[in-house]
Amino acid sequence: MRRRIVPAAVLGLAVLSAASLGTWIASLPPASAVPTPPPLPQAETEALLAALKPPKRARPLVAIIGINDATETTDYLLPHGILKRADVADVVSLAAEPGPMRLFPALTVQPDATIAAFDAAHPLGADHVIVPAMSRDDDPAVLAWLQSQADKGAVIIGICAGAKVLAAAGLLTDKRATTHWYYLDRLRRIDPTIAHVPDRRMVADAGVVTTTGITASMPMMLTLIEAVAGRARAESVARDLGVAQWDARHASGAFALTRPFATTVLANRLAFWKREELGIALAPGMDEVSLALAADAWSRTYRAKVTSHAAAGTTESRNGIRIIPDRSGAGGPEDRPVPLFPGDAPAAALDRTLDAIAARYGARTGAVVALQMEYPR
Repeated sequence: MRRRIVPAAVLGLAVLSAASLGTWIASLPPASAVPTPPPLPQAETEALLAALKPPKRARPLVAIIGINDATETTDYLLPHGILKRADVADVVSLAAEPGPMRLFPALTVQPDATIAAFDAAHPLGADHVIVPAMSRDDDPAVLAWLQSQADKGAVIIGICAGAKVLAAAGLLTDKRATTHWYYLDRLRRIDPTIAHVPDRRMVADAGVVTTTGITASMPMMLTLIEAVAGRARAESVARDLGVAQWDARHASGAFALTRPFATTVLANRLAFWKREELGIALAPGMDEVSLALAADAWSRTYRAKVTSHAAAGTTESRNGIRIIPDRSGAGGPEDRPVPLFPGDAPAAALDRTLDAIAARYGARTGAVVALQMEYPR
């Protein structure tokens, strides 16, 4: 199963009458100016860093969990790639079951271990558990494992709509939290006791941390690095990533379902004859952070399907992620490659990716992608 973050109403537009469709679109607000994020008290930053301190080990053990049939691409790969390049923790990528993990909206990887194998090797549990968005919020094995890790004292970090998984596991009851802008109402339906905190990219409460949308994984990991290894180490990694600031400031009012978003998605979905396949040529040692951001962004245009190809099967990234190509050997749309900007830092590569999307499919499609990724440009 492969799902994109987009309102169900938009996905079901084909069954609406022209009149009801027009009424629904007209009811949406127009695009508005991007507000300035409110100031962040220093005490709040210090409290967030304190909440992320490793609870068990000087060099923490970080586990990233996902389900095999659909776990969000950036949410799963960025934490692994950023923490590995920082070299401040032992990082293990996990799956609920044996076998490959099909990420959405693009790429397939081979996790390091299953949750059962992790438990056998680490009976004391992880220091930090990172929970991406998943196609199902109620996978029984994942929920039970998260409850177990929380009981063992791990700090649980929900990235983007991973907050819904934490809510389904009962880990956000009576806590303050945030999530991707589109899933806020659904988060409240899962657990009405959750208190949403607006205008924050990261929120910590009693051993659980949640973030806003997909691109919040980058500032979240830099904050974790700062909590583990200090400001200087986080600044060094941030320079490598091309990130200028990574605190919890966020302008929630900039992210909402708008009339331009809905009409652009509708137009792109209906123009099926304009859809194309774009290819990523996998190469050993490639930067998995830039790769994940590019694959994710192009797949959210509703104009492109992104596939990967490699000359000889599974390819290992710069920091040890094993990527399984959609095609091995000859084949793949080599004449329509996804631009990866390998000479740029990942944050700059994302900006150039959004510019390339706007150049190819129009500025509104670029804006649709940025909104889905909750990226403050």
